[in-house]
Amino acid sequence: MSGYQTHPPELVPILSRGKHRNPRKGACFMELASYLAGERWSDHPACTHPLLAAAARDVNDYTSDANRARLAGLIPSVIGLTGEDLHLDARIALRCARTALPVVTAERQRVMAVSVLACERVLATLDGRPAGGLEEASRHALAQVPHAAQWARSFTRDIAISPKTFRRNSAPATVHAAVEGIERSAVPHPDDILRDLLAGVIGDCAAWAGRDAGRSPTYDTAWAAACDLTGAAAGGARRKFV
Repeated sequence: MSGYQTHPPELVPILSRGKHRNPRKGACFMELASYLAGERWSDHPACTHPLLAAAARDVNDYTSDANRARLAGLIPSVIGLTGEDLHLDARIALRCARTALPVVTAERQRVMAVSVLACERVLATLDGRPAGGLEEASRHALAQVPHAAQWARSFTRDIAISPKTFRRNSAPATVHAAVEGIERSAVPHPDDILRDLLAGVIGDCAAWAGRDAGRSPTYDTAWAAACDLTGAAAGGARRKFV
């Protein structure tokens, strides 16, 4: 199958945790994206940047059953957001680390603070600017956790990170730790933070690609309606599209 689907499937699965063999077993965020993009059913479709897809899978899995359906409207927006530029990996990981840093537990804040500094260092190298400079959003996030920030600056002072290591290990670990940390934090309404995080990551990727984050080449209002799995429909395994 190739090209983009213009119609939703007859049976639209309710979003649920984990990997699913086929739509009749349910679907995660990225599996529905693979279908809408016209790809083979997969939670690792080629249509979406691997780290963005990882963030979407984690947000899908760590969001509560009661609120997961609210993610469905974001699915078309991830289609076509991909590329080899390391800026994308750094931007995705940085957004996740900055969002998690002020809300995760104290023992996780050091990890997130290190991640913020590592992402900023990678971006500085890519952009040819001094390594010590930070974006305003990063300075603000670090200022909220001064002890963790001080420790992270000391820890990262003499550590070098290669682009290959960052892409393969550091960035994915940052994304997962951030999403998990938000879900396990004591803040009210973590599901709202997770949805906003995913929307923000999508927006960052779309901005880098020069695309409106609210639109995708495949966006279909019928799909959005079919994926509105709130109320009584959320109690079943899937919903028939009419």
